[in-house]
Amino acid sequence: MIKFIMGAGAIVIALGVWFTFAPLVRDTGTDSSIAPTDATAILSVNLPDTLTQNAQIGQLAFEANCASCHGINAAGLDGIAPPLVHIIYEPSHHADESFQRAVALGVRAHHWPFGDMPVVEGLTRGDVTLIIAYIRELQRANGIN
Repeated sequence: MIKFIMGAGAIVIALGVWFTFAPLVRDTGTDSSIAPTDATAILSVNLPDTLTQNAQIGQLAFEANCASCHGINAAGLDGIAPPLVHIIYEPSHHADESFQRAVALGVRAHHWPFGDMPVVEGLTRGDVTLIIAYIRELQRANGIN
């Protein structure tokens, strides 16, 4: 009986996550609002074989809130925003709190010639934590630790 209750609880949580983030998901193959058609990815990103649950949720939030500038799989977009799967953003140089602050406060341009990053409205610290999980897993799959 306890296993049934725990399993039902997991299903309720999974459905809650789905209904929270499903409206944010876009079909990246056809929605031009994710990436301008004239922008090209700055680099090629190797994808991990699997993503943790947190990173999967973070991927949905990233695609809905970050990919329009930072590109699909955080590969960056030429002339728009840098790749986040880059040695500059390794954890020892840009800790997780750097991402939190960038979203909440914006960032003055300092590593790249793309201009300042604006504040990203509507994301909580929890949302950003999940996005960071996704970015970190992409980074590890690309040799950035």
